[in-house]
Amino acid sequence: MKPLFSILALLLTVVATAAEPVQIGTNIQLMWDDSLIESHVNASFKYHRPIPKDVAITTDAPWEGNVSAYFTFLQDGDEYRAYYRGSHYDTERKLVTHREVTCVAVSKDGIHWTKPKLNLWEFDGSKENNIVWDGIGTHCFAPFLDDNPACPKNERYKAVSRGRFVTGDFDVPERQKGVVGLYIFTSPDGLNWTLKTQKPVITDGAFDSQNIAFWDSNKGRYVCYSRLFINGVRAIQYCESPDFTTWTKPTPIDYNAEYREHLYTNAIQQYPRNPKLYIGMPTRYLPTENSRVEPIFMHSHDGMKFLRNQEPFIPEAFPQDRSGNRSNYACRGILQLPHSDTTYSIFATEAYYTGVDSRVRRFELRMDGYRSISTTGQAQIVTKPIVLEGDALFLNSQTRGKGGIWVDLLDEDSKPIPGFSKLEADGLGGDSISNEVCWKQGRTLKELRGKPVKIHITFSNSDIYSLQIK
Repeated sequence: MKPLFSILALLLTVVATAAEPVQIGTNIQLMWDDSLIESHVNASFKYHRPIPKDVAITTDAPWEGNVSAYFTFLQDGDEYRAYYRGSHYDTERKLVTHREVTCVAVSKDGIHWTKPKLNLWEFDGSKENNIVWDGIGTHCFAPFLDDNPACPKNERYKAVSRGRFVTGDFDVPERQKGVVGLYIFTSPDGLNWTLKTQKPVITDGAFDSQNIAFWDSNKGRYVCYSRLFINGVRAIQYCESPDFTTWTKPTPIDYNAEYREHLYTNAIQQYPRNPKLYIGMPTRYLPTENSRVEPIFMHSHDGMKFLRNQEPFIPEAFPQDRSGNRSNYACRGILQLPHSDTTYSIFATEAYYTGVDSRVRRFELRMDGYRSISTTGQAQIVTKPIVLEGDALFLNSQTRGKGGIWVDLLDEDSKPIPGFSKLEADGLGGDSISNEVCWKQGRTLKELRGKPVKIHITFSNSDIYSLQIK
């Protein structure tokens, strides 16, 4: 009887199909889908959830409150920032108790946050507060640091937010009066903001949500993901701009439209470890279930067609006060914090509409750990031909129990390359985001630079999150 691994190898040879060599350079390749995989046997994709940590921010200032929302987290140099709406709703009297304002919290470690006294905007007779914007657009103000190489220094921060354009001018057509749309804002430092245009620049859609814009380094353009309704269902749309002022007509993104559900926010961004990939954490809105919300995870290779997970990414039990009306939003932003070089921190809201304030909790997730290719038994995968441009191969991987990982390098005909078979390599085990594959007699990938090679991975009781050649 042939060993199981030999049978699997035979199956892989049968199902493998010819493919054009893929240029990946030294970019980290996320093993979240089959885009790099030519064939696999007994392996499946598995989603993972973050680990809840402590509360990061409590919105307990007089200008904040229990419906403070739409948090955006980012890093500027050695400082982390969180921008959000300050707002409060009296649940007994059923009314909003003060105007909405845009606030900022800051941190040096991403764990302990403070609210600076900025002396910029007055609230109840005092400027000793952390308000950075007051006026049109405070409902869902969403800033970003502009990575456009041509960005002027005085506009290195930009933001979009919803507002209503109202005019009584006779020169303005009636259809433009009272138009709701997205306004744009700029700032040199993220604290002192200027309204860039006096009219909204994007008006097709429904914008009562956290609308996200950023400089897309792949497209060389600004992009914006905002909300619309399709047959009464909340959905996500996309448009782009060369200058942040003139925008294309929005079009819906694709995330399996046949499965209809409300997606309330999107939190889309380029993935930090490989900006060619886009991720989102949209919030599924369940109006028939007491307006519950739960974030899910999705990712894309082009920013338009997304693969989404149907299971909640941050479930209501993580760990409390998430089951109420709109009490469980994923915040926009992924931070790598100084205390860990193997995890990312993300954030999500809780305790919305309850008590005198709401909260934001920090969560930790393994780098690249949103999804993995996984097996609880024995499995194999073969990648498409990859043009080697580095000296070593690294896997972000985790083995359990007696599990292990073995790597062969194959030529384009799926035949083992002498000196680079799994019998001539050290097996991998343990848990590492950068597990190097080492071949005996000191051989390195430098010998194969510029050649197309398939990576054949045999693994048992393991998760593989990503691979990198560098």
